[in-house]
Order: sequence, then C-alpha cells, then structure tokens
Amino acid sequence: MSSNSTLNVGTEPESTSMECAVPAPTVLPQIQAPQRVAPSDARELSKQFLLRLQELDEGTPEYQYARNTLIEMNLSLVRYVARRFSSRRESTEDVLQVGTIGLIKAIDRYDPSRDVEFTTLAVPYIQGEIKRFFRDTTWSVRVPRRLQELRIDLARAREELEGEGSHEPSVADLAARLDMDEGEVSEGLVASNGYDSDSIDRPIQAGGKQQTGLVADLIGTEDPALALAEDVQALKTHLAKLDDRERTLLQLRFGEEMTQSEIGKELGLSQMHVSRLLTRACTTLRKGLLAET
Repeated sequence: MSSNSTLNVGTEPESTSMECAVPAPTVLPQIQAPQRVAPSDARELSKQFLLRLQELDEGTPEYQYARNTLIEMNLSLVRYVARRFSSRRESTEDVLQVGTIGLIKAIDRYDPSRDVEFTTLAVPYIQGEIKRFFRDTTWSVRVPRRLQELRIDLARAREELEGEGSHEPSVADLAARLDMDEGEVSEGLVASNGYDSDSIDRPIQAGGKQQTGLVADLIGTEDPALALAEDVQALKTHLAKLDDRERTLLQLRFGEEMTQSEIGKELGLSQMHVSRLLTRACTTLRKGLLAET
C-alpha cells in the first residue's frame, strides 16, 4: 500500500510541471477605434495581432476581431500607396477599395516565421492590386498585358528621343532605342490607340476655345462612286469579248436609256428580238464577273 501511495505522489508533480510549461495564449488588447491608431503604434500592434492570428482558428469571433482590427489599423498604408496614383482619372474611393483588397491578401498570406516586416509585404500587395485595377479598367479596348506594358516603354523611349532634340521618332528610331523588332513596335503603337477613346460628338477645338465642328465631321465615309468605278473596270475586259451588235445594244439601252421598242426601230429589229439579244449579252457579262469572284 505504501509503495503504491508513493508512486501516486511521485507522478502528480510531473503532470503539474508539464502543464506549467505550456505558454498561456496571448490576450489581444481591445482597440475601440483602430483607424485612429498612429502608424508607429499600428506597426507594433500589428506584430502582436499577426502572431495571435496564426494561433486562432478561422471563423472564431477572436479571429474575426484580430483580422478586422489589422485591416483597419493598416488602412493608412492603403492611403499612402493610393496617393502615388492621385494623377489618375479614376475615383479615389475606387482606388482605396482596390488597395484594401491588396491589404487583406497581405494579412492572410503573412508568415511571421519569416521575420519580415509586415509593411514590406503589404505595400507591394497593395500597389500590385491597384496597378491590376488600372490595367483591367482604364483601357478602352482590352489588349494583352504585354502590349499594355509596351505602351509605357514606347512612351518613355519617345520622350527620351524628343529630349535629345531629334525629330518625331519613327518606328525604326523607337525599335533601335528599345532593341526590338520594328514589327513589334508597330504592333505596340497600334495597340496604344486602344488606351483612350472619346465621343465622336466632341467639338473640335481650334484657336483656343473656338468650336469648329464635331469629330464626327472628320470621319470619312465610303464614296458610292468608288464601287461603280471598280465595276466598270471589271466589265471592260468582258465587254471586249462581245460582238459589235451586242455592245451597240448595251450602249443604246443603258448608255442612252432607250426603250427596247426604240432600239428596235433604230436597228430595224423587233422588240422581242432586242429583248433576247440584251438578255443574252447581260447573261454573258454576269457569268464572266461571277467567275472572277
């Protein structure tokens, strides 16, 4: 009995010492207004919240509190990065919302074990999300990302060449500066036209504020006479294959616009005979033209 009692007593302290070796969970401070926390304080608090976030189960109230507080405390980072894009035409609210998505991604993917400052990870995430937003929404015509980036390189090369006092840079000049193929440069220049668009009803400005018409007035239209000229040229070779009487009939009917009866009287033929001759001539010409197409 005494040996059993001694064994029980000896084992109890071992169990107690192991329980004491487990560190107590970190208790996060309750922050009532996270967005008002100074950036310097937010940096230190973020370390504590990020470490605790790794220990918590996703979906628990404490996890949601830690994550939401981290987002609100670091919104100043989003505003800092967004100021770099203040010259853009897009709404500041939209840019901040997109930047916040980048911040959330940085929080979810941050690994404290790598011993890297959170801001070092967060800023590129925020900036990348904002750039992606501009790339996907600001182009009037969607073009491949390769051509979107080429537009920036072309603009920089053009600015450098013009700064050196050269004339308007040609495709060859730009290709030489960027060490690229001229065909690729031409493709980039064409794609650059899709970056921005404007209404064809926009007034044309000339001489300051003077309005001289609309952009639509400058857009050319197809001249119907061009198609007629093409048809005439195509007919010439086939008309030469007709005999003199058939060409005369066509000239009287379609050139001088005479009726079949008038042509018959002119040539001493019946109206029925004139009709058959004209039909045969037109059929010959039609078959010749269709054979070319």
